[in-house]
Amino acid sequence: MDSDKLVHRRKPDFPVIRPRASDKKQHIPEVGVKSLELGKVIRLLEDPLTANLKERHLFVLKKLLKRSQIGFLLKELTCIAKILNICAEKVTDHPEYVPILCEALHICRLPFLKEKASDELNYTQDVIEFLSHMGCLMRVSHAEVRQQTVESVKSFYSCVAPKQLIDGTDRLAKPKPRTFPSGNRFSRLSLRLQPTSPGYRLQLLERSELAQTLLLSLATLEKQPAIKLQLLQTLQILSRSSDMNCALILNARGAEAICLHMNEPDPSGQVLFHSVEILWNLLERGSKEVTAQLSSMECVISLKEAFLQQLMNGSCNSDLQLRNNLLVITTLIAESLSSLLIESLFAKQLVVLATFPELKSSNPLVRNLKLAYNNENLKMKKLLLNLLVLMSKDFAALQLYKEESVMLALLTLVNPPAASSQRQSASHQWSSVQQKELQLQALATVCTIAPLMLADYTTHKGSTCLLLLLDRCVAQDAFFGRGHSSHDGGRRGSIKAEMRHCIRVLRSVTSLGEDSVNQDFCDQGTINQFLGILMQMEASPDEEDKLTLEIKADIQLILSALCENDMYRKELFGSEGVEMAIHFLKKGCDEFYSGLGHNVLILSTVDCVRSCIVGCYTTEDYFLAKEGACLLLDLLRSSPSGVHCNVLATLLELCDNSNTLSHILRWRDAGGHTAPRFLLQLWRDEEEELKVSRTQDGGIADPQRPIISQYHQEDSQLSFPANIPSAAVLEVSENLRLKIYLIFCKLGFQDLPGLSRKDYVTLSIVRRYLDFKVGEVWNEIRRELSLDGVRPITPDEEALSTICKATEDTARRVMAEQNSILEQQQKEDIGEEELMYTEIKSHWKQRELRAKSWDLYVSKTSNYEILKEVKAQREKYQDAAVHPTEYFVGQVTSVERAGAQGPAGLKLILARAPINAAGQDQVGATSQDPEYFSTVSD
Repeated sequence: MDSDKLVHRRKPDFPVIRPRASDKKQHIPEVGVKSLELGKVIRLLEDPLTANLKERHLFVLKKLLKRSQIGFLLKELTCIAKILNICAEKVTDHPEYVPILCEALHICRLPFLKEKASDELNYTQDVIEFLSHMGCLMRVSHAEVRQQTVESVKSFYSCVAPKQLIDGTDRLAKPKPRTFPSGNRFSRLSLRLQPTSPGYRLQLLERSELAQTLLLSLATLEKQPAIKLQLLQTLQILSRSSDMNCALILNARGAEAICLHMNEPDPSGQVLFHSVEILWNLLERGSKEVTAQLSSMECVISLKEAFLQQLMNGSCNSDLQLRNNLLVITTLIAESLSSLLIESLFAKQLVVLATFPELKSSNPLVRNLKLAYNNENLKMKKLLLNLLVLMSKDFAALQLYKEESVMLALLTLVNPPAASSQRQSASHQWSSVQQKELQLQALATVCTIAPLMLADYTTHKGSTCLLLLLDRCVAQDAFFGRGHSSHDGGRRGSIKAEMRHCIRVLRSVTSLGEDSVNQDFCDQGTINQFLGILMQMEASPDEEDKLTLEIKADIQLILSALCENDMYRKELFGSEGVEMAIHFLKKGCDEFYSGLGHNVLILSTVDCVRSCIVGCYTTEDYFLAKEGACLLLDLLRSSPSGVHCNVLATLLELCDNSNTLSHILRWRDAGGHTAPRFLLQLWRDEEEELKVSRTQDGGIADPQRPIISQYHQEDSQLSFPANIPSAAVLEVSENLRLKIYLIFCKLGFQDLPGLSRKDYVTLSIVRRYLDFKVGEVWNEIRRELSLDGVRPITPDEEALSTICKATEDTARRVMAEQNSILEQQQKEDIGEEELMYTEIKSHWKQRELRAKSWDLYVSKTSNYEILKEVKAQREKYQDAAVHPTEYFVGQVTSVERAGAQGPAGLKLILARAPINAAGQDQVGATSQDPEYFSTVSD
């Protein structure tokens, strides 16, 4: 009875199994029927009346899979996913469904099929959900299903070119329909179907939950190591190919899960390798999130076990590389302040290993440890030294360093003993290149650790060790040879790289200001030694590079730290040090923006002048005799604004020497401007940058805010805590105005050379700067009390009001003084204008007289009657007076102002220029120009 029903219901279910024609018009209804088939199959599997018909289920499913041998249609994926899900649920009780699932997953390796080009867009969500359901099949405990699932996902990437793996959207050059032998019953159906591109499937895979699901299934594969290995390989491919896949894995705490399972029993020995590769891929795309997940105690212990296992048992090159990779991951974890390396005892083992083989230890970890002197072990040694730097941020780690004598081991690497007394053959020691690598790495480590472990550094005579190394470097040619690694800045000259790191360590130690350490330096003649090194490097014919400039700047900073508060050391600095400072000051700022480090060298030179020269009268006088003050002003003139503060501070301290003032007043720039005028221009530039309110002529615009900047006004509604300096106080140290004011206090405010009226206006503000600043601070106190709701008592309120009123009155007096200066300037301008007009009038009068004389001369030569009249008049005048009438034109040579107002108050001095009168003897004219009178007869 049941079999009859089965046969009766089967016939209408699969009408496309026997297609009747090849007409294209019949394909459309066929597809519609097939869509309906899947719905009937789902009902067959889910209907309670047919749920137990296992043979019927298997028959229908096999027919369905046979029909889909060329791939699943995009529009059928939703139904296919549901069918696979139902089969996965039945597998537990009916293992007969396992081959169905395996066959279906095998078909999933093929590209999905589309009937129209728009199917890829229309069925995007269906594909995403189908891929997510594929991952869910990992819940089936049967190894065959899990293996097929993993292999199917892996096959998605096996048929894609590397370029397509990158972008995931490249289409095939020309997709072709799949064809089958002529005997295949579905060949006609395949002619109208096109496969989707592999890139399309990978792009949608990133948007699905497949990566997360595969990761979560890792915990269920403890008893299936072969499948676990394949799953890790698949996750490695997923994490390598896409940032989105990495994000999905990290969202499921994938880094933590992989780290916790990488030490499980593994017959193949490949689980750890693939686990580390996955962690590497995740670190490349999300370092912070990965290290946060790996910082848990369980993960750190897992990393420790894996590292120690590889350290003790690894022998081949791949094992050593894997060990180093684990150490790099540990380094990234150590960068986090919340790492648990010390609590897990991993840090102690790493510290012991870092001191091996320089120090002998009874620790079981290194008691029987033998390491070959190869490149991989060299990398491990350098990684361990780098870990010492990273872990030094933790005080507990410093205690470990003291217990394990890390400083002694580092100094041994810096200054290694002779190889002949320590090792017997070249195979049991580092090569010279490897030794240089370790020496430079150790120097870089000491540079960070020595300031934190100063007691150990002093106990093991670190300064002596470094100075000996520096002597050896200087004794050799420091600018030739071949460098090693990145420590030489990418340049030739490994000895120069040693000098760089050695001096950097000394700078880090001396900058602490520890008297005992600095005194030990000076007792060994460090000051003269460093001065000699500086001048030796300056005398070198080689072109300056970044490394050389850094060494010079560091040496100057060391000298500054040694001499800053010690008069005796400044005397040791002496004339040789002054010559060095003068030499570098003369270089100027032409290469300030070269990018090689000239800017740092200029700043270190200025600091060296302030710390090593200023304060000692003998060196100051020698510095002034070498025109050092003028060089500082030249540097101030040519340097960028960021250097002005340091140069002005040095110049201000130098002004304590009375001999400095004459040098400053004598200085002139290229344009002939004096130092006071230049300083006042700096003041105006500073106020313009601060946006201080000023009039067009540079005067005070607001008497209530004579020197307050716009930025200070913006903070006027803020109240600062008692332990934080207010804006008015911070402003003193942040800009140049106070330093310029103090320099003028040394120079004086009267009889300054080379000032214009605008400079005098600015000078009136500079003179009252301290009064204005005091008033500004009191105004700020009053405002903050108001903001905090505090009312002072009446006497205090009156005092505050009086102080603020006095400041405002002072500002108004300065404004009146500025107006007087401007009025005087205006009067002088008017006087100069009147003088100019007087001179112009005189020139015009002279031109009129000359024109009149010429007209008379022309009339005498052209009219005989006029000539006779002139002659008669001349004879009459000769009889009447001995001296003839004489006319002259005056030229203004000087002008003085008398007490009267207007033109009457001007006293002019004229230069007399005689002009002959009209009746004067013609003989003179004739003698001057005879040709004019050649036609005139007496």
